[in-house]
Amino acid sequence: MIRRVAIGLAALVFVIVVGGLALAWRPAIAPIAPPSAASFPADLVARGQSLAGAGYCAVCHTRDGGPPFAGGYGLGTPFGTVYSTNITPDPETGIGRWSEQAFARAMRNGVARDGSHLFPAMPYDSFTKISDDDVRALYAYLMTRPAVRASPQADTIPFPFNFRPLQAGWKLLFFHPGRYQHDASKSAEWNRGAYLAEGLSHCGGCHTPRNALGAEEEAKAYTGAGDNWIAPALDATNPSPVTWTTTELFGYLRSGGTTLHGATAGSMAPVVHQGLSALPDTDVQAIAVYFADFDHAASRSAGDAAAVRRAMATSRLGLDEPHDADARLYVTTCGSCHINAGSEPLATRPELALNSALTLSEPTNFIQVVLKGISAKEGAPGLIMPGYASALSDGDIARLAKYLRRTRTNLPAWTDVETRIAAIRKVATQ
Repeated sequence: MIRRVAIGLAALVFVIVVGGLALAWRPAIAPIAPPSAASFPADLVARGQSLAGAGYCAVCHTRDGGPPFAGGYGLGTPFGTVYSTNITPDPETGIGRWSEQAFARAMRNGVARDGSHLFPAMPYDSFTKISDDDVRALYAYLMTRPAVRASPQADTIPFPFNFRPLQAGWKLLFFHPGRYQHDASKSAEWNRGAYLAEGLSHCGGCHTPRNALGAEEEAKAYTGAGDNWIAPALDATNPSPVTWTTTELFGYLRSGGTTLHGATAGSMAPVVHQGLSALPDTDVQAIAVYFADFDHAASRSAGDAAAVRRAMATSRLGLDEPHDADARLYVTTCGSCHINAGSEPLATRPELALNSALTLSEPTNFIQVVLKGISAKEGAPGLIMPGYASALSDGDIARLAKYLRRTRTNLPAWTDVETRIAAIRKVATQ
């Protein structure tokens, strides 16, 4: 009897394994002779260049100091580090022998030319919405880049998560293939913004929380996420004192900063300066229209003028507090650049009381900026901030964080600030 049960269980396991492998199997697509760059129309290549910017292809497929699109950029995940692949037209280590069909399948279904499943670090769950014409333009652009011989770096995903066929199960649970569906109740501009934000620009990749298996939680779309940097919520729960109107969103996404919301930093900086910068103003405006509608900005912006007045009323706090050691630290360290004397904030003197780094539920972004600063390539044009990692101790930064939180907001005090500073500093030095 025991033997029969054991045989039955073994047979069941065999059937499950074989069935699972059959479900996961995808055919390889035959390699092609590398096409010549001249075979692609110039206008198609130019369009693909703009789209590649919108999709941050170079940002994710270029390691620090490496040749563009040759891969090697490490993306940290809860399961280990995934290194981006070489997407130059090198025939041996890149995609030089990939047909447009193979490229389209990888983009929209997460399956490589050889039939292996890609990890969802490649955002095919968003790219699946891309149109045939845009896939064709992206293919044309990438296939006309300089070919770079660069073998892929080994991922650090441990077994069993590195077993590629398991990705088929992930897809069954979380992947919904299909092109973007036009919303007839919205304008053409809104739909263009939604197409870019939900598809090629995959904004949810940073601004939507993920579940334990690394999938975006659709019910919490754009409600904010992050670890070493916080990508704030893009819905009505965004904590910024001033509403993200279409005008504010456009200015921020186009130039990297606005007077009422501060400057880009961290992982958002390359999104603006290396990605969206390739798009025309009309496309950036469309994204702004989409998110302003998503966060109901039109119905929430009536109080913005009052929020600015409240912020300006706090700008000079600290100047007349000689007996407050924290106020003195702020004035001597930050005041020369951040204190506004007038009734309106100046773009050249970012008003901290308007910055969401102080209104987020945790001090992560504030700590990051103080430690690392903001370079000329990251923030708004003409503005830089030095990093204070070597000039200020963890205790000093904690004092600044607590002082600004209690004097520039009406929000509860942050807790365990020193612990968070030490953790961020440790990651930065690794």
